[in-house]
Amino acid sequence: MADSAHTPGEEQAVAARRAPRPAAEALYSERLYVAWWAWPLPLAAAVLIAAEIHMGFPAVPVWLPYLVLVPLAVFVLVRMSMTKVALVRTGQDTELHAGDARLPVRFVGQVDVVEKDAKRKAMGPELDPAAYVVHRGWIGTMVRVHLTDPDDPTPYWLFSTRKPHRLAELLRAANPAADPH
Repeated sequence: MADSAHTPGEEQAVAARRAPRPAAEALYSERLYVAWWAWPLPLAAAVLIAAEIHMGFPAVPVWLPYLVLVPLAVFVLVRMSMTKVALVRTGQDTELHAGDARLPVRFVGQVDVVEKDAKRKAMGPELDPAAYVVHRGWIGTMVRVHLTDPDDPTPYWLFSTRKPHRLAELLRAANPAADPH
């Protein structure tokens, strides 16, 4: 069986896929999990809704609404807990990860810590509609990272974190030329 011929561009792409990737080093990593005290209310609501379905539709087996709604509530809570904030170094590059988005640190500008008492203002009248936001209401503090990429229309990222001062310090250290603080 003959090998198929590759163009030079295809050969480079195949070689790049086969090349070992440098190991990623997490400089900071945090999962924005739902706190334990936030679980009882959604679970109780699922149980109450299941009970109402049972009372409203007696032909439905008693166990069926519970079997569907309680695991669904657990799934939603676990899914909400999967959001991650991280600062990762891969070889020479360092990236900020917030939710599903990635930002090379070379595009990080001014870094601001948004304290609990300033959060309402930052998420309300001061919020730019073009900003990238990862907000978790059960976390009191946030970080605002202004972008310096001229090709990106996003003015800044605003995301929840439990350790905003530590993350801001790491971001400033990763790109000291961009932040005048």
